[in-house]
Amino acid sequence: MRDITYPPVIVTAKTLFKLLGMRFQMSGTEHVPRTGGAILAPNHIGYVDFVFDGLAAQPSKRLVRFMAKKEAFDHPVGGRLMRSFHHIEVDRDAGEASYRKAVEYARSGEVVGVFPEATISRSFEIKSLKTGAVRMAAEAGVPLIPMVTWGTQLLKTKDHESDIWGRGRTIALHVGEPLAVTGEDPVAETEQLREAMSALLDKAITEYPMSPEGQWWAPARYGGLAPTPEEAERLDAEEKAAKAARRAAREAG
Repeated sequence: MRDITYPPVIVTAKTLFKLLGMRFQMSGTEHVPRTGGAILAPNHIGYVDFVFDGLAAQPSKRLVRFMAKKEAFDHPVGGRLMRSFHHIEVDRDAGEASYRKAVEYARSGEVVGVFPEATISRSFEIKSLKTGAVRMAAEAGVPLIPMVTWGTQLLKTKDHESDIWGRGRTIALHVGEPLAVTGEDPVAETEQLREAMSALLDKAITEYPMSPEGQWWAPARYGGLAPTPEEAERLDAEEKAAKAARRAAREAG
């Protein structure tokens, strides 16, 4: 693919991060292949995750084509930029087209970024995963690479004020060993992915320079104040119901 805007934007972003005094903890980046396709499966804890997730592929000199919801492409400026990066637009009402495009990208040698949780985790734990990432990797015949990002929730996430510039913040990016999936049992292989991501998450939290005890941005099992997975699931359901009610009201009006 021809990339005109993506490389210079990465250079600009790295410069900005340095000026903001941001620090990075990275491990396992060698697991991103230098050539050939792959599905990169990171967790989802904040609205700016994909801005940082792609940095994990930089040591391998790869550009990641992220799958992102349609709304991200609707902005007159941001949408054009997303398309110039060859990211993949996901319309949740017509997901087959974006799925097929992701498989095509991976099969042709691209690294495709897929958030298997689909939505941001309010508990900051690994949520139940969709099977799409496994099925894509199996169909394209490429490795599935688990990944975890930590610290991006401090910049911008659900239910909390934003600190979008993140001065002096530490962002952790941990990449796991590739999983060879067959697609014969997507549910079981997705559970393997979830276990790998959970292990990476524990590594990220325990190695992070800030203690999770008593912090809103940390999981309850680490002494943090985030909702438990069960509480987060209830909040997600309430949010979904509220959105559905607003949509119905607009259609009725």
